[in-house]
Amino acid sequence: MQFRWMRYSVHVSWLIAVGCVGFVVGVWLVAYWVNSQWWLLVTGVMGISCALLRKRVYTTPLMFGGLLLLGIWYGSQSQKDLAVYVSFYGTLLQVAGKIKEDPVINESGQLVVQLDQIELSGHELAGTVWLSVTGRPEVKRGDEMTVEGVFDEGFGTFAGSLYRAKVIAIRHPSPGDLGRVVRDWFADGVREAIPEPQASLGIGYLTGQKSALPSDLSEALQIAGLTHIVVASGYNLTILVRLSRRLFMRVSKFVSATATSVMIACFMAVTGLSPSMTRAGLVSGLSLVTWYYGRRFHPFVLLPFAAAITVLWQPSYVWGDLGWQLSFSAFAGVMVVAPLLQRFFFGDEKPSTLRQILGETVSAHIVTIPIIVMSFGVISNVAIPANLAIVPLVPIAMLMTFISGIIGLTVPGVAEILALPASWLLTYMTTTAEYLAGLSWAQTQLELQWWQTVLYYLILIAGCVVIRRVTKLDLRAANIIE
Repeated sequence: MQFRWMRYSVHVSWLIAVGCVGFVVGVWLVAYWVNSQWWLLVTGVMGISCALLRKRVYTTPLMFGGLLLLGIWYGSQSQKDLAVYVSFYGTLLQVAGKIKEDPVINESGQLVVQLDQIELSGHELAGTVWLSVTGRPEVKRGDEMTVEGVFDEGFGTFAGSLYRAKVIAIRHPSPGDLGRVVRDWFADGVREAIPEPQASLGIGYLTGQKSALPSDLSEALQIAGLTHIVVASGYNLTILVRLSRRLFMRVSKFVSATATSVMIACFMAVTGLSPSMTRAGLVSGLSLVTWYYGRRFHPFVLLPFAAAITVLWQPSYVWGDLGWQLSFSAFAGVMVVAPLLQRFFFGDEKPSTLRQILGETVSAHIVTIPIIVMSFGVISNVAIPANLAIVPLVPIAMLMTFISGIIGLTVPGVAEILALPASWLLTYMTTTAEYLAGLSWAQTQLELQWWQTVLYYLILIAGCVVIRRVTKLDLRAANIIE
């Protein structure tokens, strides 16, 4: 009788969620223990099969363990592909590849580039290589480069690195990265209508292009906790998804879903497949599918499922990609912590736009604080007021920037006059960010040990469990596309 609970069935979605957690943990463990033996694959498949066949509470550990072993095996296969780089460390050689993301200028004034589709000593290799280049050659995302330098050990998600590399050859494929070409073409129209740095901020809102921002403005946004609004992230995409869904719903649900799907694909093509954009596009797409069929993902199912898919596509994300970690932690804050706090403090009352933004901002900040502090050693003290002052106006700024870009492309002669409202709004945003970032107390230096981070998240989880029991909130109600 005491084991009667073990006969209770478990919904397949929860089994999959538990298994996805196991898979991500398994891939993460490969950073410390590489093992690609065949028995891991066989044992993992057997555990998953038993769990899916029985679908009982007692099979949940089998699902977790089975996908944990699969994660170790899969991650080890990826590590084997990257292990070939080790033999090249400390060697002067030429590296060729395709520029993966927009090049940026570092603090030393050097051009920093990420290359994939690597060709090294006649071998085509997996992984991404980080390099800094002497001089400032005209290169963009999608261009192909050949550089020469001392090949060094990688860091984070990079399989290798070259410092102060010498450019040997640059090739600009035609048409190249079509998404980037369209983005740059439209950005030229925006700059015809809006002066800098306001134009770059508006372009950042629309396309997630942070690399075009002046260094002082970029630093101000970082100090003020506003970087998330100008990088390719879930926030930019969420605004566009909600707008598209509501606009085309006037025609039909099918047209709305189709148009929104096309918009998601186009936005991802324009911004590029960064870790945060991959997560945002995947989550938006899955949420849209379930919305179309009249269902909703529970956040505790959606989060692990999306994380597992992104890790399956790029295992290196879980080994040290800060953007991936921040994207998922902030998303957990918005989908889980924010609804719980809203219900706890305000009951069933539907939140206003300002209160919703405040709740989501505070929640995302709460969840990401330990990761930010451990990575940068600082915490922003002005993030909440900065987000309250600027974020509610971002959708309006995006619309005004889009209209200004069209004006700049069609009637450039009068674009600056017609785009004055957009310029004024963006000026308010840049001025506010720079003012708050310039305060003497805008940032605080802080250090966290690993055990303090673990303790912080355990307390946060415990608090969410208590609030969930008190409020009896159904977290399925949280949907990013509505």
